[in-house]
Amino acid sequence: MKCRRLSACVLLLPAFVAAQAQSRTPSGDAAHRDLDAIGAPVRPMPPDPAIVHALSRISPAQIQHTIATLVSFHNRSTLSSLDKDLPPGTGVVAAADWIESQFKEISAACDGCLEVRRDSFIQTPGSGPLARVTQPTPLTNVYAVMRGSDPAQAARMILVTGHYDSRNSTNSNTRDEAPGANDDASGVAVSLECARALSKLKLPATLIFVAVAGEEQGLYGSKHLADLAKQEAWQLEAVLNNDIVGGNRTPGDKFQDFHAVRVFSESVPASASPDEMRRILALGYESDSPSRQLSRAIADVARTYTARPPVSALDPVLEFRRDRFQRGGDHTSFNQDGFAAVRFTEWREDFNHQHQNVRVEDGIQFGDLLNFVNFDYVARVARLNAATMAVLASAPPEPVHVQYPPPPAVFTNAINNTQIEWDQASGAPAGTSYEIVWRALAAPDWQRSIPAERLGAVTDGKFDSTPQGHFSVQLPVSKDNVIFGVRAVDAHGHRSPAVVPWPAPRPSRPE
Repeated sequence: MKCRRLSACVLLLPAFVAAQAQSRTPSGDAAHRDLDAIGAPVRPMPPDPAIVHALSRISPAQIQHTIATLVSFHNRSTLSSLDKDLPPGTGVVAAADWIESQFKEISAACDGCLEVRRDSFIQTPGSGPLARVTQPTPLTNVYAVMRGSDPAQAARMILVTGHYDSRNSTNSNTRDEAPGANDDASGVAVSLECARALSKLKLPATLIFVAVAGEEQGLYGSKHLADLAKQEAWQLEAVLNNDIVGGNRTPGDKFQDFHAVRVFSESVPASASPDEMRRILALGYESDSPSRQLSRAIADVARTYTARPPVSALDPVLEFRRDRFQRGGDHTSFNQDGFAAVRFTEWREDFNHQHQNVRVEDGIQFGDLLNFVNFDYVARVARLNAATMAVLASAPPEPVHVQYPPPPAVFTNAINNTQIEWDQASGAPAGTSYEIVWRALAAPDWQRSIPAERLGAVTDGKFDSTPQGHFSVQLPVSKDNVIFGVRAVDAHGHRSPAVVPWPAPRPSRPE
């Protein structure tokens, strides 16, 4: 397999695995493996003209203005909220006020379509010598809510975020320059551009656009917002965290890739109990958490909306790790509270431009400065985020109670066939259909699919359903060799993330 760059190799791996498998000579009289016995290779979803038009509104020039304005606050350290003698127009509080004003400006342009909110609280001090918050400190998350247009689906939420605080070499230094252009004014610019681009659409589910504080001190802002979402029982289906998505432009860096963005996702959910972890590992589902399925859905969106044209293409590289090695980000706060969340980060970071005092040493420029940001790249990342939000908000809710039926139905003479059952989620719109997807155990992404109605689950144009909204299909593919998933599809082709089937409880033996 030859690829122009590593990111392309990663994206082509599923097709490569399938091609290699197809090239093997089948044993016996079999014409092909049962993996390929039915269905077809997964194909991109059809583009939605309304989403394509919305993405065209995302402007590198507007992104540059956003990042430059955030840099102009000089030092956005969360701890500067304690300073009473900062020059006007500087510090984290002034930055929060400006972000709020931007959300309100976007809302005014769409006749009040956004509910702009401030999530303000006092962060308690940490303990120990490594504590980054040493006294009670005011923090504020700024966010805007765009309510879904379908009353039956408006409770469903998709959230995008970046952190607006910054730091330099010393956490407690609130006076010297801490421009934070890439880390993470770039992520805030993505959140604002998603709001600007999508605010003119009427989408069934609710979108939330966020800028959090306190990331550099310990993910405090995102933790408070995630806890709020959990306490208030938000139906939060996807969290897209953008942190360091500026496409660093250090001169002479030959390994940066302006057409790739890393998408990190957790394997075993952080919120899983010990019993749940044992069950996940026993079933081989350690790469099928809701967050991992979200990352696959992002790759699915990219194949339709950001894989072309070549000049502006952006490939999401699925990184099967919660975050970069031994580091963390704001999506982790949501993972810990049981939400599906992923992190977007540029392909190659330059640590001379992160958490550094602005200076020149031995001819090397240090500091997270504006001139190292690639605004076209940030726009590509914003388009991928916006497309993902729009597709997920347009797609029907994921199927529920997806399972393999209990024995003895599984253990029949047709043991190599697989039966899958599921229920339609509450609020699913008319015209919702379902698609079965599967992949070889070693493949990173879905390889084959088939519409459920092609499996004999249709009578008189409707799914057989007893009770109403319950579906069952059978495939001539063994679950021993593949991972299955079921995803919901609307009449326009928008797809939900896939849900893997779990074994139904065994029936109790009669006494």
